[in-house]
Amino acid sequence: MIYVTTEPCIGSKDAACVEVCPVNCIHEGPDQYCINPGEWIGCSACATVCPVNANADFYKH
Repeated sequence: MIYVTTEPCIGSKDAACVEVCPVNCIHEGPDQYCINPGEWIGCSACATVCPVNANADFYKH
């Protein structure tokens, strides 16, 4: 399963996802955090702590 960071993250800058990521694949961008798919291991830790539900299942979109 692939996760993407969606619109609710824009402007949030809550780093909860970064803090729980075991492989540090979430990086800070100018206005939101982004998941690097090349580093991502599929653990979904970020989705469980995101305060704005910005990490969405890619296959549902």
